[in-house]
Amino acid sequence: MISLEDGRKAVEYARGIIEWHVSGKKMPDAPKEEIFNEKMGAFVTLNSYPSEMLRGCIGIPEPIMKLKDAIKEAAVSACHDPRFPPLRSDEIDSIIVEVSILTKPAEIKVKEPEEYIKKIKVGRDGLIAEQGFYRGLLLPQVAVEYGWNALQFLEETCMKAGLMPDCWRDRRTKIYSFQAHVFSEVEPRGKVVRKIDAGEVP
Repeated sequence: MISLEDGRKAVEYARGIIEWHVSGKKMPDAPKEEIFNEKMGAFVTLNSYPSEMLRGCIGIPEPIMKLKDAIKEAAVSACHDPRFPPLRSDEIDSIIVEVSILTKPAEIKVKEPEEYIKKIKVGRDGLIAEQGFYRGLLLPQVAVEYGWNALQFLEETCMKAGLMPDCWRDRRTKIYSFQAHVFSEVEPRGKVVRKIDAGEVP
């Protein structure tokens, strides 16, 4: 369990890194709590305020580095999401910062591809679709925000990987699930709330 206080510090650290990277402000100190020294995956999402349109989302899906380092790398990378122009310093006051702290992805084992539908829980699971060099990831909150069911979520993840939406039926395709603790500002530099608890379906 990651506490709301840990989540608040994660979001504040991510925002501090963004402001340091984009505006040249002083680099913030990393949180001192032990959880931030554990190896965990993390994503940083930037949404415009108040329209809540996606402005950037990049992360480290695998637990290959300390959480504080994953947040730092994700925060810098989210400023340069290739789907959008680089984040400008005059946008900092009009973005909401969100941090997702991930559990380790695990392959969903099935005998028949149709079983994926029953094993995926919208609101709890994030998904990764992988086939050869193709790989795509969608965070659990994405399916909730778009109102997708399990099949739609699966298809969208396949397309995120650059594959056909029904590639999950291909036995060469591997589907992984993970969960996330998701924390977000309510408004720029505002109160931080918990959006999703890992392992819980809203």
